[in-house]
Formats: sequence, C-alpha cells, structure tokens
Amino acid sequence: MDVIARPSGSGSITSANAEVARSLNLRAHMKTARDIHGFAASIPAIDRHLIHIQFRRFASCPICNLHLQSFIGRYLEISGAGIKGVVVFHSSDTELLLWQGQFRFDVTGDPQKKLYRSCSVETSVSAILSPAVWPAILKGNLAKNKPAKTSSPVGGRLGLPAEFLIAPDGVVRAAHYGRRAYDQWSVDEGLALARA
Repeated sequence: MDVIARPSGSGSITSANAEVARSLNLRAHMKTARDIHGFAASIPAIDRHLIHIQFRRFASCPICNLHLQSFIGRYLEISGAGIKGVVVFHSSDTELLLWQGQFRFDVTGDPQKKLYRSCSVETSVSAILSPAVWPAILKGNLAKNKPAKTSSPVGGRLGLPAEFLIAPDGVVRAAHYGRRAYDQWSVDEGLALARA
C-alpha cells in the first residue's frame, strides 16, 4: 500500500501548498473503505459535495466525542455549505455502532489502522500529556452525552488527529495533522476553508 507523505512538522496545509496537496491521494486510499453500516465510503463524493474526512482516535474517546458534538450540533449548517463528513476511528464496527451509529455523518472503523498508516496519521505521548489538551480531557470526561469508557481501546490512547478537505474532483484542498489529541479544525475553521 502506498503511503502518503506527511509534511514536515505538524499543523495545517492549505491549497497554497500544492505539492503536498497533490501527494494526498485520499481517493485511492479510501476506495475500498466502508462505513459502519456497510456502505461504501465515496471519496470523492458522487453528489459533488466537499468531503471533510477526520481521523479520530477510539470509539469511547471523550475528547473525540467532545469535538464531534460541535459538528453534530451544527450538522444542518455544515451540510448546507455543501460539506459531507466522514469520520474514521481505529475501532471495530461493533464498538462504533453502540454510539457513533446515531451520527448523521459517515463513520468508518479501521481497527488495523490501514488508512491511518497510508495517510501517515501517527501516535505520540503528546496526544494526552500536553497540558494544552487537559481541559478538553476534563470537559470530555464530565460530559453527560458521551460513550461508555473502554479500559483498553483498540489501537491505544496515543493517537493524533488528522483531517482533510477534499474537493469533488478528488483534490485535497486543505489538510491538518494535529500535535495533540484536541488539535483539530473547529466547525468555523472548516466552513471557512470550504469557502476559500
């Protein structure tokens, strides 16, 4: 399997960095992916939408849930802007169906981390040890609307997030590799990138 070259360092890259964007051939890497309901993940979207694909951590991750609740709360606004969401977890479909099965965007399980490796989505102790993520850990764990905890999640707890905004022609318009677990685009940032 080909591996996408991760840009040096972390953070965002936009369409201004065309060389990196061309290397992110997510259409090829996602062509065999299926969501947790058994449907093919269409990358790029056949309905001409932009695709916002997020690589998250494990099914019961309170930090991931905290972030995704902001997307759930603004789903109609995001969908109205022509953006289709696809979220990848390194958990099994069975685990994901218990909570993420209710989500209005596509959810894909990748417990063997094949998609993570092909897109150079990495792990690091800084995912949870960085002081910048501690407020999100606390808030996520105190939230009432969250999945049940898992003592030993598949793929571990040290995953870093990554996300890509993909145009209908398959070109990656923007990408972001997080430096810690709660380092990702907000809804407003995603909408701004879609309008750019």
